[in-house]
Amino acid sequence: MDRAKDREEFEKLLRDTGREGMDYVLEDLDKLGFFEAPASAGHHLNTAGGLVRHSLNTYHAAMAVYDGMKALEPSLAAEVKPESIAIAALLHDVCKADIYKRTTKKRRDQLGNWVDSEGYKVSYRNFPMGHGEKSVIWLLCAGLMLNDDEMLAIRWHMGAWGINMNSLEDTRSYDTARKLYPLVSIIHSADTLAASLLERTAEELDEA
Repeated sequence: MDRAKDREEFEKLLRDTGREGMDYVLEDLDKLGFFEAPASAGHHLNTAGGLVRHSLNTYHAAMAVYDGMKALEPSLAAEVKPESIAIAALLHDVCKADIYKRTTKKRRDQLGNWVDSEGYKVSYRNFPMGHGEKSVIWLLCAGLMLNDDEMLAIRWHMGAWGINMNSLEDTRSYDTARKLYPLVSIIHSADTLAASLLERTAEELDEA
């Protein structure tokens, strides 16, 4: 993983959207630690720079889904704009930028012995606002103008996993969002494909 190259691509894709306020967002992401953060504490891309790589993987998966679905449903081109895919895919997980803290964990080595291993723990103390909703709020506070479909795609990028199943309002809101805005389903699908296909490791396959 080339972290410098990933960051360069990430920043270029966002600046190429031409969206007002993007330079301020990138500055704030840097201060927040986004470019150093892992994508998870113990699963996909749990290494420094992993969050940027996951965001890029989600973007490329989203464009592949978009291009494939346009071939089946050409009218999709009028409903979803490429710049919106870039914004929603690349920024869906900014909520993770400040939750990972370096720590030492115990893990088993190849011989089955417990050894110390560098890793991450999770803390929500900085801004316990949830997941997708935290990303949306953070981006708005950073000064980025977001369209409705972009906000909803980021909010619901976890799909049904982001729903409080005890809340009828959550269930109906998610269902309505994905019916009204195809971008919601595109980003959710891309996020899932990135984590489960593009980022799986040989170790994870062995444990399956």
